[in-house]
Amino acid sequence: MSQMSTEPDGIRPALTRREDIPDEQWNDWRWHMRKRITNLDKAREWIRPTPLEEKAIAETAGKYRWSVTPYYASLMDPDDPGCPVRQQAVPALGELMEFSGAEVDPVGDMYYRRTNRVVHKYPDRVIMLITEACPVYCRHCTRKFHTTNVDGTYFERNEGEDFSEDLRYIAAHPEIRDVLLTGGDPLSYRDGKLEEIVAGLRAIPSVEIIRIGSRFPVLLPQRITPELCEMLARYHPVWLNTHFNHPKEITPEAEAAVDRLLRHGIPVGNQTVLLRGINDDVDTMRRLMTGLLRIRVRPYYLYHCDNVTGVSHFMTSVEKGWEIMEGLQGHITGFGVPQYVLTTRIGKIPMARPYYRETPDGLALRNFRGEEMLVDDSVCPLTESAAAHAFRDAPAMTENRTSATGEGAR
Repeated sequence: MSQMSTEPDGIRPALTRREDIPDEQWNDWRWHMRKRITNLDKAREWIRPTPLEEKAIAETAGKYRWSVTPYYASLMDPDDPGCPVRQQAVPALGELMEFSGAEVDPVGDMYYRRTNRVVHKYPDRVIMLITEACPVYCRHCTRKFHTTNVDGTYFERNEGEDFSEDLRYIAAHPEIRDVLLTGGDPLSYRDGKLEEIVAGLRAIPSVEIIRIGSRFPVLLPQRITPELCEMLARYHPVWLNTHFNHPKEITPEAEAAVDRLLRHGIPVGNQTVLLRGINDDVDTMRRLMTGLLRIRVRPYYLYHCDNVTGVSHFMTSVEKGWEIMEGLQGHITGFGVPQYVLTTRIGKIPMARPYYRETPDGLALRNFRGEEMLVDDSVCPLTESAAAHAFRDAPAMTENRTSATGEGAR
């Protein structure tokens, strides 16, 4: 049953369109940040909210933050509450439902936090939660308690605390070679503040890679200015991971933002979340991945939606994730297929089903069409002992390999 907007006597007031905004304002990311949608009246300038959306906006007020940039609002279908962009940005009653197993921190950010901002979960890399702020508070955010919940935070102390403790921790752990700046969205900071953080990291000899996790290329691509790109390029190698969830988000403005990053030597990867009713079908996901390749964004992860408090209504089954991965593998170019993962307290767990199974006669392999073939140990040795047996049948190869390792020089 469709939801109808609440407008008296069938009157449909005119909505704001992109064409109504002067280019000087539209191209200024600061203008968008000042003009963000934060209440029902502002929302009515861009969309025609349904009764259920109005109820959700009212009932989530005071619990979850709400903010949408005019740019992202311009991508919404003004009359369809099922619009994939609109569902990611407009509050829904599902956010207030209680789901079994839901948590505010299912991936363990607070458990692995070592300073106010540093989360050290993996051996050679850390994340720095440098802010709670975002241009749009995505309704499906894994860190919803940190970014969107009015009373929640992952910080031990205030966000405004000095960064020296965080930098000291990273410097004191030379095994850390990769630092991911995230939050919130790091590009919410002005260029000067962001540069202070990046420069501080680059001054640590053991830090090889600096990554930035940002959805600005999707939610407000005007933020990716030449000045920002030039600043980041001074601290290479710098990488940026962004978050396109639907082909509708791949716009000329987003493509231009990606192009600016690439021209400054900043590779761009993408992390998509599998979301019920938004991208949980093979056709949509294929169009998204091939669209990303067209604008030179490398698909990286397909995240299974976490069972996060206020987010669980977006979850699909793992079976649905398998179906989508089967519909990608072999059907689009290999580097366009993301890795399907589930984030947990013990790390990211690869979830794709294998394309092989072990049998007494060798490996049974299948391709994307479901065709199978059997390969035995003579074709593809499964164990080290089987491989050693193959080498015994080829003594010249064994001798060459021994010499290459230096054994023959003794």
